[in-house]
Amino acid sequence: MIAAKDALPGRSEPITVDRNHLVFATSFDDPVGEAHEVAYVAMGCFWGAERTFYRLAGVVSTAVGYQGGFTPNPTYREVCTGMTGHAESVRIVFDPSVISYAALIRVFFEGHDPTQGNRQGNDVGTQYRSAVFTTTDAQASTAHAVAERYADELRAAGFGAITTEIAPAGPFYLAEEYHQQYLEANPNGYCGIGGTGVSCPIGLLGSE
Repeated sequence: MIAAKDALPGRSEPITVDRNHLVFATSFDDPVGEAHEVAYVAMGCFWGAERTFYRLAGVVSTAVGYQGGFTPNPTYREVCTGMTGHAESVRIVFDPSVISYAALIRVFFEGHDPTQGNRQGNDVGTQYRSAVFTTTDAQASTAHAVAERYADELRAAGFGAITTEIAPAGPFYLAEEYHQQYLEANPNGYCGIGGTGVSCPIGLLGSE
């Protein structure tokens, strides 16, 4: 992982997306409604990760971007150098009356291999690391609780320790337009997302 002092300088101008969301037809500039909540996860290549979430009932918007590092407003090419510290992240806006945060985290854990460190399969680098970036103390508590439960299941199935980073969410920098809902625009495009086949129990956490 790059140190902050060695990270690329980035730029002050943010990346913008001029079209609407390809699934929800919403603007990327729309404010989050009072009845909705935001979650951020990183689980490898963000193309397949975003599709995993925009297909879920209760999710009302998604976006892909860069998060967890140091470089302001990075480009995709810069993130791929490993010199920004950012992970490929998905921003999920959801209705907690329809789908709980715990249920989202279960989908997150089941949708990739959280034991691989800075990689997912053939995608290697810190930008592909597993991470949950939380926005509230309640989210952090839930994420840690689900991770602990899943760690037991993975261990029983012969997997190693979970390497998922769980940390407060820093700035989320929107990725370039062609990355947004990439697999909706390119149904036969590359998807590097794949789980372990191990179910993640959430029990009563699913109602929180």
